[in-house]
Amino acid sequence: MEALALKPGMIKFFIAALSVSLVLTGCGGTNGENGTDTTNTTEANNASTTTSPDNTESPDNTASQDSGEKVTLDFWGWGGKFQTDYTKIVLSEFEKQHPNIKVKYIAEQGIEKLTTLIAGGTPPDVALLDRFMAGAWAAKGSLESLNPYLEIDGDVSADDYYPSVWAEGNYKGELYAMPFGTDNRAMYYNKTLMKEAGLDPEKPPTTISELDAAAEKIFKKTSSGYEQVGFIPWMNQGFLYTQGWNFGGEWAKGEELTPNDPQIVKALEWMAGYAKKYDMAKINKFNDVMGKTGINPFWTGKVGFVFDGNWILNDLTSNAKVKPTFEWGVAPMPSEDGYAQTTWAGGWSWVMPKGAKHPKESWELLKFIAGYDGTLLWGKRADAGNDITAMPKVNEELKITEKEKLKVFVGLMEIAHTRPVTPAGQKLWDETFKASDAALNGKGEPKKLLDEAKKNVDNELKKLTAK
Repeated sequence: MEALALKPGMIKFFIAALSVSLVLTGCGGTNGENGTDTTNTTEANNASTTTSPDNTESPDNTASQDSGEKVTLDFWGWGGKFQTDYTKIVLSEFEKQHPNIKVKYIAEQGIEKLTTLIAGGTPPDVALLDRFMAGAWAAKGSLESLNPYLEIDGDVSADDYYPSVWAEGNYKGELYAMPFGTDNRAMYYNKTLMKEAGLDPEKPPTTISELDAAAEKIFKKTSSGYEQVGFIPWMNQGFLYTQGWNFGGEWAKGEELTPNDPQIVKALEWMAGYAKKYDMAKINKFNDVMGKTGINPFWTGKVGFVFDGNWILNDLTSNAKVKPTFEWGVAPMPSEDGYAQTTWAGGWSWVMPKGAKHPKESWELLKFIAGYDGTLLWGKRADAGNDITAMPKVNEELKITEKEKLKVFVGLMEIAHTRPVTPAGQKLWDETFKASDAALNGKGEPKKLLDEAKKNVDNELKKLTAK
C-alpha cells in the first residue's frame, strides 16, 4: 500500500504503529519483515521509453514459449536483497523454462514513478503492487485486466488461492492482480503475566469481555504511569479496522462503504473507553518507553495481550534484542460476545500495468511467479521465516503448520477478511485513523466521528467514479 502520512499528534496513539507502516506496505513477510531489504535502489535502471502497442486484441498465449521470438520484459520489484534473491531463486528458473524471454529487473522507485510511467505509456511489463491498491488502480485504468487470459488458460484458478486473497485482486468481477504472499493477525499473550495475575495461562480470552477482565488484572501502576499493561486496543495491529471486524462490523455492503456500521461504532466506543479508563496520558508515557527499547512492545514482557501479525515471529531470529524471558502463546483474537473470532489479511500482488509492451509474455511471467511453481520456489528459500504464501497447497507442502505458533495464523486464512476493494480504499483507511485519533483523545463522539467519515468517504468515491 502507499505510504500514509500520520499527523504528528497521531503518532503517539498508534505507537507500535511503527507497525502502521507495515500494514500500509502489505504487511506480509515477503516484503522484508523477515530481514529482506526492500529499500529503493536509487541507481535503478529506468523503464524503456518505447511507445506501447495497442493491447486491445484478445491474447494469444500459444506463441509465448514456441515462437522463438526473443522478448525482454521489464520487471518492477523491490531492490536490495530482495532483488538479488528473487532473481536467483525465481526469475532465473522462469528464464530457463522460457528461453525466448529475458527478464530485466528494475528496482522500484516509488509509486509516483510507476504512475508516471503508466501515464506516459512506458510502463514495466510486470510490477509489484500492494493488493490493497489494486481496486483503485483498476478503477482509474492503470492496470490491464487479466480476465482474457484466465478465460483461455487453465493453469490459473481462483480455487488455488485463499478466497479473500484472490478476491482482493478483483475489481467489478475482473482480475487485475495476482496474489503474492499474505499475512493476518492474531493475539499474542504473555502466559507469565497471566499466571502472576491469577489467570489460567492455558486459557487465553476468546471474547472481548473476557479480554477486558483479564487485562484489568495485569495493569500495574507506578507513581507516574504504568510498569506493565494488560492490553491497549490500538497498540500494534489494533487498528479500528481490526477491532471493527472483531466486533462483527462490516466495512462495506456491496459497493457502499460503511465506516459508521453500528458494530464499528461500538468498537470505537470500546477503544475510547480504554483511553478514558486507563488515562491516555499514562498510556502514551508507557508507549514512549516501549518505543525506546527498539523492539516490539510485546517482547519486553510488559504487555499482557496484543494484536499483531505473523511477521513479528521473525523477530525471534532477526532481531538480536529480542530474547523473551517469559512464556507466551498465540491465539485467535477475541471477538465481541455473540460473534465469531476472525482476522484480516493483507499482502502484495503482481500486476500487468496498462500499456505493457509484451502482454502475452507478461502473462506467462505472471502465472509463473504467482502460480504454484514460483510460489513454491520463493516459499522454500532459506530465510522465508514465518511467511504465509497465498496458496494453501504450497503451505501444506512447505509444512508451515508444523510451526506451533505460525499454524494459528495459517488456520485463520480461510476465514480472513480483506479491506474493501474500492477506488476510495485509501480515503477509508485515512478516515478510520482520523476518527480513532479524535475519539481516543476525547475530541468527539464515535458515532458522530464515523458518520463524518462516512460522508467524507462517500464524497471521495463520487469524485473518483465520476465519468
